[in-house]
Amino acid sequence: MKLLRYGEAGSEKTGLLDAAGRVRDLSAHVPDLSGAAVAIAALDRLRGLDPEALPLVEAPGRIGACLSRVPNFFCVGLNYARHAAETGAEPPKEPILFSKASSALSGPYDPVVIPRESVKSDWEVELGVVIGRDTLYVSEAEALDHVAGYCVINDVSERAFQIERGGQWVKGKSAPTFGPTGPWLVTADEVADPQALGLSLALNGQTVQDSRTDDMIFSVAEIVSYMSRFMALQPGDIIATGTPSGVGMGMKPQRFLRPGDVMELTVEGLGTQRQDVVAAA
Repeated sequence: MKLLRYGEAGSEKTGLLDAAGRVRDLSAHVPDLSGAAVAIAALDRLRGLDPEALPLVEAPGRIGACLSRVPNFFCVGLNYARHAAETGAEPPKEPILFSKASSALSGPYDPVVIPRESVKSDWEVELGVVIGRDTLYVSEAEALDHVAGYCVINDVSERAFQIERGGQWVKGKSAPTFGPTGPWLVTADEVADPQALGLSLALNGQTVQDSRTDDMIFSVAEIVSYMSRFMALQPGDIIATGTPSGVGMGMKPQRFLRPGDVMELTVEGLGTQRQDVVAAA
């Protein structure tokens, strides 16, 4: 299944994409997409619905983030071998974990707003993983059974805030609109192998990131299992699993986002995003 949220910000309805790529209104069955509504058991119940019996949405308009809110927005740093190399960093021996403020969550086609004082805002196409059941102390062999689905994430990052201002990475990752997510939550049964997906990002029509998830240092199963050793993951948690090479910070000379830029990004089978970059008011 491909699940989504459509409508104006703050008034979104829940939808399902049918086999013809049309939006069907799912809100009578699932008023919201978050938390328990995206638990694996809840998704299994939805599979019993006939998409053709759901009301057709002729003009869905704006597509919102595929999750209305998240209990936790986790990220993994330096998780692609070539990305670690372009930053001059040694490949990590264990996953580098950090958080992104849940208030950064944004629609896949909403503008990305460069925050005040920003001088080094950057792009990062990533595979997003949505947790589907309570997850604590799970093995790698069990880990993918705890995944509800996958989505596209742009882990927009302000490098000066992240690296040069001291403290933790979270403040360089968390500005409003720095977490475009969606357009769809694609349930795990539609992704045969999360380590066999292409992902790319184009800036102003020029491809700058183009890779595959098999370049990950730590696989999705390894990440979920590893995290569950230190914290209890819960349904609706989202994990951005790292970005491939081609970010602005790694270019020579470095290139960062400016108002008027356009980002277009995709993960194979999970849809495409497009964001115009604007300055903060």
